Amino acid sequence: MTTSVDTHSVTLRIAGMTCAACAGRIERRLNRMTGVHASVNFATEKAYIEHPAAVSVTELTETVRALGYSALPPSQPAPVDGAATSATAGWRLVGAAAGTVPVVVLSMTPGLQFDYWQWLVAVLTTPVVVWAGWPFHRAAVAGLRHRTATMDTLVSLGAVVSYLWSVWALVGGAAGDPAMRMAMSWRPGHGHDIYFEVGAALVTFLLTGRWLEARARHRAGSAIRALATLSARDVAVVGDDGHAERRIPVAQLRVGDRFVVRPGEKVATDGVVEAGASAIDVSMLTGESVPIEVAPGAAVVGATVNVGGRLLVRATRVGEDTRLAQIARLVTEAQSGKAKAQRLADAVAGVFVPLVVVLALATLAGWWAAGAPGTAVGAAVAVLIVACPCALGLATPTALLVGTGRGAQVGVLIRGAAALESARRIDTVVLDKTGTLTTGRMRVVDVLPVPGVDRRDLLRRAAAVEQYAEHPIAHAIVQAAAEDGPDLPEADEFAALPGLGARAVVDGTQVLVGRAEMLTEAGVPDVAAHPAAGGHTVVHVAWNGRNRGVITVSDGLRPTAVAALDRLRGLGLRPVLLTGDTAEAAAPVADRLGGPEVIAEVLPEEKQQVIRALRASGRTVAMVGDGVNDAAALAEADLGVAVASGADVAIEASDITLLRIRHGDVDLLGVVDAIGLSRATLRVVKVNLFWALAYNVAAIPLAAFGLVSPMAAAAAMACSSLLVVGNSLRLFRWRPVGGAERS
Repeated sequence: MTTSVDTHSVTLRIAGMTCAACAGRIERRLNRMTGVHASVNFATEKAYIEHPAAVSVTELTETVRALGYSALPPSQPAPVDGAATSATAGWRLVGAAAGTVPVVVLSMTPGLQFDYWQWLVAVLTTPVVVWAGWPFHRAAVAGLRHRTATMDTLVSLGAVVSYLWSVWALVGGAAGDPAMRMAMSWRPGHGHDIYFEVGAALVTFLLTGRWLEARARHRAGSAIRALATLSARDVAVVGDDGHAERRIPVAQLRVGDRFVVRPGEKVATDGVVEAGASAIDVSMLTGESVPIEVAPGAAVVGATVNVGGRLLVRATRVGEDTRLAQIARLVTEAQSGKAKAQRLADAVAGVFVPLVVVLALATLAGWWAAGAPGTAVGAAVAVLIVACPCALGLATPTALLVGTGRGAQVGVLIRGAAALESARRIDTVVLDKTGTLTTGRMRVVDVLPVPGVDRRDLLRRAAAVEQYAEHPIAHAIVQAAAEDGPDLPEADEFAALPGLGARAVVDGTQVLVGRAEMLTEAGVPDVAAHPAAGGHTVVHVAWNGRNRGVITVSDGLRPTAVAALDRLRGLGLRPVLLTGDTAEAAAPVADRLGGPEVIAEVLPEEKQQVIRALRASGRTVAMVGDGVNDAAALAEADLGVAVASGADVAIEASDITLLRIRHGDVDLLGVVDAIGLSRATLRVVKVNLFWALAYNVAAIPLAAFGLVSPMAAAAAMACSSLLVVGNSLRLFRWRPVGGAERS
């Protein structure tokens, strides 16, 4: 978030929002404050605010609280975390369902009604309407206080009015007769009718949707939490003599401190190597599979892993200034800047709810003036009930539930409505190379001996040296040799030369394995006789002072990579290969993939900028990645797709995760299926919304003219909900175009 010298930024946690309309209300109120620019994200329950120095954080939080919501700055612990909120909603739903089921069964089945059954129903309904329905009542009262109305208003009115009318009929009317039996009627006006089941069913239906939303919102911040777990917890700091060590928490590190990084440890923070040489596994931050060699003077990045020797590092950046912290901020900014999923139900409710209340009051007044008070109350209650947007509220969650369930069956995990809305418009698919299109595992591509040298002998001598090394390239050579034969020759006098290679004595002969520079320094002539093959990593092998050949090592394509890009082109999508590798290393991969556009040598921060530039040019972009370096780009893209073998933060920052495995590897054809299933689910959502709205438009006039009783209104409302659910269930018949079901 860019701020001027006189402008500050803060992120507030907002609690109490129940719909997108709440987020919009808070955002509008904050933006009316002088110099304040706010963006409120309902999904993450956060407000991202730029404010002048003259406006304090306290003023911002008080403004939010005055609207009926709670607001806390990040420095203060939340009173209740997302998991606890979800658990509370779950228990509230269980309690509501336990009371609602017997109430509905007794009220709708005359044959099961016994003396005083209505009193039992009243007792069971009371905690459902009062306790389980409390979130709706609280939101409705808060909205009334601020002269606004949402879906909560109708839910609360429908539940409370039906409950109070039933209590009045029970205590002061004929409905309290022990022998009263209630049959279904299609017309209002029977004074002994009670509507306890209506209030209970309303609360339970809506609590189901809210519980699912609470669970989803808790996961919204997982990307940032995953980033936080990558960094080291403590570090060994050395004194001025470079020897005395003491372990301190990483948070206590200061710029200029010197610390030790032993083999297998994480680098505590960004710094410069002062002593030692090693290989650093940077895959956690860059996604690249080959560790980089470091020596004195080389820069290292926090959260990367030392896979070689002991290093002495001087800290150059700490805390919020580190590369990892910068990536975390990029993810946060990208998430807050995403287009909000427009909740059509809430948008309609903003106008629809007040209109329905007016219609209900008009219905009551009209029938009362006509001399039919019983019909007046029944018809007014029927209007409130039949207009209650249960189907409207279920239209999106049920389609998402079925769509995501079907996605799990075919190996595609869809996170929510934002993915569905974006998938329909996707025209460009950007794919990270290493770890996404490729396996991320080094393997020997070819063994190229000079004339007169046996290929197997070259590979086995090299492997005999490399079996004592820890480098991934060494592991690839040893594995290739093991496939040729079970035993390797013994090697003596092994020595690793960090950044260059290794040497050892094999069968009485010194063998050199590594970069061309190492062989040249050892006096071996004609080292460059074998050029790099197809951009692969080249390992030179020499013994007896002569160059004996090269071994090429590469990170292979996933088995389904070529087919996946062909399918994407068949859908009219434009594939783009994005990588931190050099253009020379990326070119052969692009050739094998059918020649997609290549954007190479891109740093983690620049990947997000590339996505942003593509979107600014008018493209709707899907990003497919796997590493931490992809997280910001995944969050920035219109649709983020992560492979399940990648870093947790990449998966958490994405909208879609590919789970399907084929031929022992992640099936990239899942990208095609992800887009197809997302589009199919969005089509179902739109159909659901259409029928839910059509139901209300048709049913409200019937209820207002006294043609529908509250009982029939409740049945009609249930039928509309069943229609929406049934339409959503059709998604289980969706068939993947990119492959079979997950094995």
